[in-house]
Amino acid sequence: MRGEIDQDRQEPDPASRPRRELPTEKEPELKKNTVTLRRVSIAVALSLTVLLAACAAVQTTNTGSVGVERKQYMSSMVSEQALEQEAAQQYRTLIGQAKAQGALDEDKQQTARVKTIANRLIKQVSVFRPDAANWNWEVHVLKSKEVNAWCMPGGKIAVYTGLIQQIKPTDAELAAVIGHEMAHALREHTREQVSQQMATNLGLSVLSAFTGAGVADLGGTLSKVMFTLPNSRTAEAEADRIGVELAARAGYDPHAAVTLWQKMASLGGSQQPEILSTHPSAESRIADIQTAADKVMPLYTKAVKG
Repeated sequence: MRGEIDQDRQEPDPASRPRRELPTEKEPELKKNTVTLRRVSIAVALSLTVLLAACAAVQTTNTGSVGVERKQYMSSMVSEQALEQEAAQQYRTLIGQAKAQGALDEDKQQTARVKTIANRLIKQVSVFRPDAANWNWEVHVLKSKEVNAWCMPGGKIAVYTGLIQQIKPTDAELAAVIGHEMAHALREHTREQVSQQMATNLGLSVLSAFTGAGVADLGGTLSKVMFTLPNSRTAEAEADRIGVELAARAGYDPHAAVTLWQKMASLGGSQQPEILSTHPSAESRIADIQTAADKVMPLYTKAVKG
């Protein structure tokens, strides 16, 4: 009957109730996940400590009129001198192979043109870093269909005939591309990239040791997010700006850099120059170069007037 309590019914003793337990096969998995999570937390903290300890913030160049003032993180394990020595050795090897294979440009007039432009730019490098005036600068023109140019650490320059033949640059446009490559060396972008890669590998080694995860499982994503894309785009923008100023100080119209990159961007498909591979859209690049060129026009005017 509703409302009446059955006096004879006994409530079960709470202590006697069966406990709800996880299935035994779940317990090891839960414990394993908890331990792994703790290890990851510790490993991440240690990895960050390792990364910070391995790198120091440095200012590789003066800011110049274009205002490149970003501090760069360089590893104490990668010295400027060691990298320059390695670059010099590789450059000697490459040029030696080019000679043996007949890949050095035989057009003396074309080679002289490139060297004349490069030498005018080299005379301006002390504005950004005085020590670079004492580098053992070298310039060679290599026979290749590739639209490219580069400058190794310590001032080892190469310009490909493909760039000259396909882009058909004016002297001022050629000064813009050579100045851009020289700027990478002045800013030690190669050393910066090497430092970042070494720091990443060191941090991943710590993470791998604590979690049991392979470096290959984590390396691609972590390296791309933390370093590769942001740094490469920033480095290209810095090289654009410094290159424009070097050209202006050497007496080359800085606005030629705009027409140069317009020509570069017009090469589509398989012809897309390697030199454009890490930069954002052509529109944003050209706008940034235009701003830098406007800023250094007084330097160009002064250089032309002598």
